Amino acid sequence: MPKASDLKKGEVVEIDGSPHIVKHLEAKSPSSRGASTLYKVRFNNLISGQKRDESYKGDDMIRPADCQRVQVSFSYIDVDQYIFMNNEDYSQYGLNRETLDGQLEYLIDGLEGITALLVDGDIAAIDLPQSVVMVITETAPGIKGASASARTKPATMSTGLVIQVPEYIEQGESVKVNTTNAKFMSRA
Repeated sequence: MPKASDLKKGEVVEIDGSPHIVKHLEAKSPSSRGASTLYKVRFNNLISGQKRDESYKGDDMIRPADCQRVQVSFSYIDVDQYIFMNNEDYSQYGLNRETLDGQLEYLIDGLEGITALLVDGDIAAIDLPQSVVMVITETAPGIKGASASARTKPATMSTGLVIQVPEYIEQGESVKVNTTNAKFMSRA
C-alpha cells in the first residue's frame, strides 16, 4: 500500500469501496517542530464523477484501487464523445467532454502513448503522455537574431491551446509541449 507522501497526480486509489483518481495534490509543511507534513488531495470519483477533498499525514497508508491500465490512441470525436482505441485488441472506448476537462487541449488526431484506466472493463479516465508534438497555427512573426533566452511570445496551437514560445519560433512549426504544465519544451 502506498503512503500519502508517495501519491502522484493521475494515481487511482480506493476510498469507501470506490475508485478515485488524484486530480490535485498539495503538500503543506507546518512551521512548528515535530509536526508532520500534511497532504491536501482532491480526488474525482471514477464512477460518479463527484469531487472529494481529503487531508493526509505523510505516513498515512492508502489502498490502491483495482483497475486495469491499457495503452490506447486517440481516434476521433463523435458529437460529445471522444473515442479511444485499444492498441492491443482494437476495441474502442468513449469518454465525454466533462471527464476530459483539462486534457482536451492536448488531444490531436492519432495521438499515441495514452494510458486508459479501465474499471470493470469500462474506461474511466486517461493519462496523457508527458509531452505532445503540436503545430503552431498562429503567432507573431519570428524575429531574426532573437536569442534563445528569456523573451517569449504567445502561440496558438491547432487545438486552441495557447502557450509561450521563444521569439524565434515561426508559425507552422512543430513544437513539443509539456502536458503537465502547458510549457514549451523544444522544437520537434
